[in-house]
Amino acid sequence: MSSTGHEPPPFFNRGPAPLVRLLFFVAISLALLVADLRLHMLEWTRLTVATLVWPIQRAAWLPIQAAGNIGHYFIRQSDLQADNESLQRQRIKAAKLLLRQRHLEDENQRLRILLDMKMRQPVNGQIAEIIYAARDPFSRHVTIDKGLQQGIQAGQVIVDERGVMGQVIRSFPHTAEVSLLTDKQQAIPVQVQRNGLRSVLSGAGNGRLELRFLTTDTDILVGDVLVTSGLDGIYLAGLPVAKVIKIEHDNAYVFARIICDPLAGIEHHGLVLVLDSRTPLALPPTEDLVLEKSKRGRKEKQ
Repeated sequence: MSSTGHEPPPFFNRGPAPLVRLLFFVAISLALLVADLRLHMLEWTRLTVATLVWPIQRAAWLPIQAAGNIGHYFIRQSDLQADNESLQRQRIKAAKLLLRQRHLEDENQRLRILLDMKMRQPVNGQIAEIIYAARDPFSRHVTIDKGLQQGIQAGQVIVDERGVMGQVIRSFPHTAEVSLLTDKQQAIPVQVQRNGLRSVLSGAGNGRLELRFLTTDTDILVGDVLVTSGLDGIYLAGLPVAKVIKIEHDNAYVFARIICDPLAGIEHHGLVLVLDSRTPLALPPTEDLVLEKSKRGRKEKQ
């Protein structure tokens, strides 16, 4: 009992039963669904609520979208880096293949020229490859991949497709050492192709050659080509050797200083042609030898 003496009705005190409430709200929901489906009565309400809720949805979606974009960014960066590295490796590989192809083409071209030279030379020869160049600043020596097993002997001449390179000085079982024309210990008899003037060409040791002991009034010009004279019995006559690039005259000296560049690829190591040794020509009999043979013949007759 309350302080006023009245008790609330039992209906308002307890309220409707839960099942009744459930059925009530279900009925209202079904009615609203049917009304909206048939009459589109809640279309504007739905649009208004969606418009009002959209900023909240957008604000709630932004962190998730930003996280996704950051993840996609790093994934794309990783993929781009991997693709870039792959393309770089392919580029390096293609460059190596291109350089190797060009190198092989150059070697094939030089080999064809050397083989053609071999066919045109009056002596036989064989193709060899320079495999090592000495680092000694005081000598100009290289090593080829042919030796005693292939018949290479000291004294044989080495040429390439442009001219004389040097001479074999030592031969080993499978390799041989070659002294280049630019070595200071090398000298080769030559003649000027233009006028046949003969001289001796010596190595200067700095990649150049020098014509020595020619007077200042000698008929030689810059640009003259020097070829082997063949007088030493080692080098064939007519092989290209060098080209005159500088002539220095000094009134204090009798001889001119004549600087030449070798025509052969002295500093460009590759394939070379090793010419067989020339057969020494028989010397004509001297007068003393003829007299001795005549005396022997007379004694035999007696």
